[in-house]
Amino acid sequence: MIRLPRTIRLDRSDAVIFAPAAEPGEWAIPGTFMFAGRDPESLSRKEKIAFRSGFLGIASFGWSTLVTVTFARPQDRDQVVETLARQLIEKLGAPDLATAMPAAEEEVTMAQDLCRGHSEGTLIALHRTASDAGIREQFRTLKPRGETAFSGSHLGGHDKAFHIVETDEEDAFDLVDFAEGKGRS
Repeated sequence: MIRLPRTIRLDRSDAVIFAPAAEPGEWAIPGTFMFAGRDPESLSRKEKIAFRSGFLGIASFGWSTLVTVTFARPQDRDQVVETLARQLIEKLGAPDLATAMPAAEEEVTMAQDLCRGHSEGTLIALHRTASDAGIREQFRTLKPRGETAFSGSHLGGHDKAFHIVETDEEDAFDLVDFAEGKGRS
């Protein structure tokens, strides 16, 4: 069975930290090639976040913090390769489909290898660093625990430090404004 990564959004943070953010449910690849030959210090703040922890959504060419391992049919995989090849032409200037297809195939094969051996629904996170030797990728899998740290079986294995609730209140605390120095003192 083929397994490929799909973007997943557990909260609104990706829409705030990435420009652009991938849509939930897109097929994804690590996308490290997007940073090849670029000095990490020259990246914008949002590009630095994508460099550090983003997976590239194939359809939007947007970024996602997490992906989930998903079963795919052979025709799904073929479509992912073709969509990525077309994106390489449109977004990055590849000269034609014949040139873009092998590069897309290689990227999708790496994404497939990343998912190999993981159960469907496993979450994968990525951390990139740059050095004189190049870009290093580290991947971590996140699986729900059977029992939480607080023995809260009602949490379904996912302990949370924060619970984010959307509100329409005018005097609500805005964490983004606060971080940018515009918040309450």
